[in-house]
Amino acid sequence: MVYVYVLYSRKDKNFYIGMTKDLRLRFEQHNDGYVISTKNRRPIVLVYYEACLDKRDAAHREKYLKTSYGKRFIISRLKSYFMG
Repeated sequence: MVYVYVLYSRKDKNFYIGMTKDLRLRFEQHNDGYVISTKNRRPIVLVYYEACLDKRDAAHREKYLKTSYGKRFIISRLKSYFMG
């Protein structure tokens, strides 16, 4: 399994999208400041993830979620989370 995940920074109110084979470990690395991209954006929360069977499928999905259409998908999917 390969996971595509979306983190939300409570500090700058932006998303971070990535992929990994070990979601728990990768999230801990983000929270502990070991990932340069999110080190100064903490605190972060895991708001969404998808599991893919193939790494190529996961990479394709990650690329899509990083587009403006993908970000709209995330916001519409998590509307109650962001709107309260």
